[in-house]
Amino acid sequence: MHCGRSMMDQEVSAQLCFLACFILTVDLTLGLGPSQDMEFTFLLPAASTECFYQTTSRNDSMRVEYQVIAGSGLDVGFALISPSGHRLVSDFRRSDGIHMVDQTEDGDYRLCFDNSFSKLSEKMVLFEVLINSQSSTGRGPDEWADMAATESMVEYELEDIRAKMDSVYKHLERSRQVQTVLRAFEARDRYLLEDNLWRVSFWSCLNLLVMLTVAVAQIYTLRRLFDDTKRTRT
Repeated sequence: MHCGRSMMDQEVSAQLCFLACFILTVDLTLGLGPSQDMEFTFLLPAASTECFYQTTSRNDSMRVEYQVIAGSGLDVGFALISPSGHRLVSDFRRSDGIHMVDQTEDGDYRLCFDNSFSKLSEKMVLFEVLINSQSSTGRGPDEWADMAATESMVEYELEDIRAKMDSVYKHLERSRQVQTVLRAFEARDRYLLEDNLWRVSFWSCLNLLVMLTVAVAQIYTLRRLFDDTKRTRT
């Protein structure tokens, strides 16, 4: 019995050690630099403009996605302005958009959402900024090569492990992006359904009220007609 327990304890310890090594490997692989990705949902008031800033480095790539998920018309204006002051993107009254900047500049890009054309309705906007930074990943292969050379980890193909981990990480990031977009579509569809339900309920109640009014008026007219007929006969 004691022998069985000791073997079981050794197996549990080996599994925990393997899990710790795996987590350390993930941290070393994915933690090569700070994440600059941003995802934000905000309420854009009526007759106003809101701007956000994203810092980038030279020769990075940037992807901007936005979508209006609530508000009358489901449309906003969007402008993307570079650090040098050039207007790269200019959308007018659109419900969603995807824009790419292949080679960014050093500085702060300005993302502006415009709702000045709507004087009464506020909008709920979801946007996401994805930065593919070259500087944060440039030192990764050298660090892995130095680690392999110093610690003589011959039995492990670190480059293959790193490539697989990078592939897993990219797939996870893509899945997260798709789920975010699906949640935005779900919120937008729910808003449209609730708005249509309110309209259908309002017009149904109004039609019912008109029908009841017409029925009461017809009954009243018929009763007055019969009363006038009886008085004429008498």
